[in-house]
Amino acid sequence: MSILKVIEVLSESSESWEDATAKGVVKASTSVSHVKSAFVQNQSVTVKDGEVDKYRVNLKITFEVK
Repeated sequence: MSILKVIEVLSESSESWEDATAKGVVKASTSVSHVKSAFVQNQSVTVKDGEVDKYRVNLKITFEVK
C-alpha cells in the first residue's frame, strides 16, 4: 500500500505557465523524493507597464511517502 502526500508550491516564470510549472516541479523535486504528479490549481500573471511580466502557477505536488 502506498501513502501519498500533497504539498502546495507557488512558482513563476517570465516565459510561460508551462515553464513556471516545470520550474516548480524541478524545484520541489530537489527537496521531496518520489514526486508522482502536479496539479495546476491556479494560473495568474503580473503586469508591468501594461504588459505581462511574469506567469505564475499554484501547484499541488503529490509525492509518495516511503
